[in-house]
Amino acid sequence: MVFPLTRLPCPPPLPPTQKHPSSSSLRKSPPKEKEKEKDANVVVSRSSSIARLARRGLLSSAASAFSLMLSEEEPNHITILTLLSACADFPSSPSSLPLGLSLHARLLKLPSTLPPARSHVALSTALVDMYAKNSLPSLARQLFDRIPHKNSFSFNTMLAGHMRNRQVPLALSLFQRMPLTLRDSISWTAIVDGLVKNGFLLEALHQFQQMQTSAAPIQPDYVLLVALVSACAGLGALNQGMWFHRYSMARPELSSSVRLVNSLIDMYSRCGRPDLAHQVFAGVQGGNRTRVTWNSMIVGFAVNGCSAEALRHFAMMEDAGFEPDGVSYTGALTACSHAGLVEEGLRFYEIMRRDGKVVPRIEHYGCVVDLLARAGRLEEAMGVVESMMLVMRPNNVVLGSLLAACRVRGDVGLAEKLMGYMVDLEPESDSNYVLLSNIYASAGEWDGAGKVRGVMKSLGVRKRPGFSMVEIDGALHEFVAGDRGHLQTGSIYDMLKLMCSDMKLQEEVG
Repeated sequence: MVFPLTRLPCPPPLPPTQKHPSSSSLRKSPPKEKEKEKDANVVVSRSSSIARLARRGLLSSAASAFSLMLSEEEPNHITILTLLSACADFPSSPSSLPLGLSLHARLLKLPSTLPPARSHVALSTALVDMYAKNSLPSLARQLFDRIPHKNSFSFNTMLAGHMRNRQVPLALSLFQRMPLTLRDSISWTAIVDGLVKNGFLLEALHQFQQMQTSAAPIQPDYVLLVALVSACAGLGALNQGMWFHRYSMARPELSSSVRLVNSLIDMYSRCGRPDLAHQVFAGVQGGNRTRVTWNSMIVGFAVNGCSAEALRHFAMMEDAGFEPDGVSYTGALTACSHAGLVEEGLRFYEIMRRDGKVVPRIEHYGCVVDLLARAGRLEEAMGVVESMMLVMRPNNVVLGSLLAACRVRGDVGLAEKLMGYMVDLEPESDSNYVLLSNIYASAGEWDGAGKVRGVMKSLGVRKRPGFSMVEIDGALHEFVAGDRGHLQTGSIYDMLKLMCSDMKLQEEVG
């Protein structure tokens, strides 16, 4: 962006009573130079005060100080750059966008000769960042496209802006157009991390492979590795996750990253290997463990059915001086639910409600409902749901766990009541209708099952085929029920027929 040239305000004339300085005094301390020096010092002082307010997120106060500054002197580009950065860093502030718009207007009036050319790029990029983080990506892109001499910082800011606003195709398209000489580790991290956060896990791993085979391979930093390990966790790609673990171990500056350690614990846990997760956890010195480290291990044990270990580590975390937070209690409640420790789970729930330090969230209510439902205490579970409705709306995960228990217990009446809530939440969710139909069928109420199928047909709700993923020799394969599009479909179905024949033979022998 090129800012138009405007004139600086002329200095005021000297008062008539003021004597003109002699030539000797001019040589010693010229008044004009003193005045300029004084003005410069005032600008620097006020800019520093504004910067302190802005960096603390006090944008309203910073804006007031900036307005006062405008009434007396012209701000420099550094002051505006600092304020724009603060608007981007604190987008939730009510003053963020109004101040950003005001600064944009002020930039258009700045003398183009004041900052050097590279500052124009910095200011324009700061505007791009501000608009992108204030959920105005189209305006950010318009400004980006007008920057005449884009650098890597400009591209990286726009890439992150597209990803932040879930514009994945635009981010990938821009990345393909980005000159190879400008791509750096920040560029690749913006792409991979953005893909992971937007749920494109396979594409994230594919982009990493592209990075490794590029003309100028870039060593990933801990931020990129955290994103890649998270992708492996979401995909259940254990072998690839182990590869990233080994890679980090070979680089001490990475292996010491607490964030990476926490991600590895989570990855191994979600891949069904709590033993490997605990090896990583045990390798962290006690003083380096954070609450997130403890929580990752507690939840990892809990979701893998290692309830006793989860509760033991919960107690160890408290002994280490860490106060449990919402995630800690989610792990403890999950452990109690899986182990059938109803009273112990209710005790944790009561502690949360009584102490008031951790406000129960939807996942805590869900754990308690699941805990009671698994124990067959459906009325109590429904009571928790109804008390939850006083403060928040339950989701289908909470109601679904109770609905599944209705099938096990054959409670058709409660299932119908729950279905009324669930259809209101997600009218197009096929799983709810299928589950209710199965409950009717299990209870022998075939008319009810037929009505559910009729409702599905009238609403256009179709049962989605199930799918699964498996990792073989480091490659991920996805299988969908009834799908024949896999490259090895013939071999797969031949093996399936062989397995079915073998199972029938085993039944006959038995």
